[in-house]
Amino acid sequence: MLKAISGTIITRIITTVMGLLVSVIAGHQLGAEGLGTIGLIVLGITLVRLGMDLVGGSALVYLVPRVSLARLLPPCYGWAVVAAVAGWGIIELFHLVPAGYGGHVAMLALLQGISAIHLSVLLGQQRIRGNNWIAVAQSVVLVVVFAALARRAGSDAHAFVDAAYASATTALVLGTWAIRRRVPVVRHTPVDVLRILFRQGLYIQLANGTQLLNYRLSYWLIEKFRDTAQLGIYTVANQLAEGAWLVPKSLAMVLYSKISNLRQMEVQRNLTLSFLKLSMACALAIVLVLVLLPPGVFQWVFGPEVTGITPLVMLLVPGILGMAASQAYSHFFSGTARNVHNVIGSGLGLVATVGLGLWLIPLHGLSGAAITATSAYCLNAVYQTVAFMRITGARFRDLWPNRADGHRLRELLRAGSRPDRGR
Repeated sequence: MLKAISGTIITRIITTVMGLLVSVIAGHQLGAEGLGTIGLIVLGITLVRLGMDLVGGSALVYLVPRVSLARLLPPCYGWAVVAAVAGWGIIELFHLVPAGYGGHVAMLALLQGISAIHLSVLLGQQRIRGNNWIAVAQSVVLVVVFAALARRAGSDAHAFVDAAYASATTALVLGTWAIRRRVPVVRHTPVDVLRILFRQGLYIQLANGTQLLNYRLSYWLIEKFRDTAQLGIYTVANQLAEGAWLVPKSLAMVLYSKISNLRQMEVQRNLTLSFLKLSMACALAIVLVLVLLPPGVFQWVFGPEVTGITPLVMLLVPGILGMAASQAYSHFFSGTARNVHNVIGSGLGLVATVGLGLWLIPLHGLSGAAITATSAYCLNAVYQTVAFMRITGARFRDLWPNRADGHRLRELLRAGSRPDRGR
């Protein structure tokens, strides 16, 4: 497990840096408005992926150890196509992305969705190294191609779209090769599998959908009540703050893969608590660095139009810490088939996002958006903490760091490196 964690953290560092480089390139070559347009394109892709991942998403990680892979893949592929077409229609109907980008958003979502199916299979098989290598390749291709295309005279957000096609195709080819190398794909009647996938995936995607709105509903509100340039500035601040989730997300992915293959509640609880504390400590260290950086650094890195980043990051700090904790809780609930608690937590956060966002963003602009996000994230984390304690019997004092944490984490990591332990 130590190798899995370190490898995943390194992967997250690389992909996060690549994501920031995309913003750096866009900020200098396309300006704040280009940053905002790219943010809406990425948000549109994520929205289409929500419906797509109802069948082919995180539920696969849970089901791969339990159901024949040959019976899982065909219905996932078929559903991805249906969801992409439906998503395209929704995007065009409600004008969720700038004109001319709807078809590209749907096609990119389809390519990324099929690739995500393959990555979920690798996670379910605990082949985390392969998952990481593909993620790195995908992000590197995106940056390299985008950097080349954005330098052309008259470039706009279409340069990002073309780079995204190259990136998604790379991941799709590598993922297809990876799963076929280990497990042959044989077509079977998917009826029973679809029922299982829907049952497992419904709560997961309800949680993901409401959480996406918690993360990104403010983007649409900013564009509505302000403008695309202001949205571009907020996307940079949000991306930097969410960089504090680099280690928490890395640990959470390993945690989910492990918990899905464990049976004893005590082992699951201790593993989650240990990762929870480590996640929050790492997130706190990263946001402190961001807050202490001189404001001029952000303009130098992201372009002269990107201003006011430090105050926004400071407003986002409590929420970022709350979501660092939520990463551990969410993957515990998913890995133990208790996704209803992720749905409820995200739903509470969404109520806060809608209520506060419609009030604060028109009045206070980007500061109002940051306060809204922090409130939603913290409310979600509070609910998940209470649910986790009720289910596992954990006490409040178990949530605080103590001298035994380091020893317990080392023991859990040693135990986790032996697949048969704790089952």
